[in-house]
Amino acid sequence: MVLADLDKRAELTVWPSDGPAHTARGRAFSTLREALAAAAESIQADDAQPWIITEDGDILSPRWIRANADPRHLQ
Repeated sequence: MVLADLDKRAELTVWPSDGPAHTARGRAFSTLREALAAAAESIQADDAQPWIITEDGDILSPRWIRANADPRHLQ
């Protein structure tokens, strides 16, 4: 992944960490940067399990998101 990927579309799906799978929430974002910020927020606020699918088809796991969603890296 390169910095230019942060400006491409992405879809975020947030799975609750303790609920049934059918309660997942999905949302499209105009940039991966926005999706990562929302994913990081959901982890902190809800202890959720966010997954992101990028415009290029990459699948970003909750572990990857936790490691890379630092706002300093997204500038």
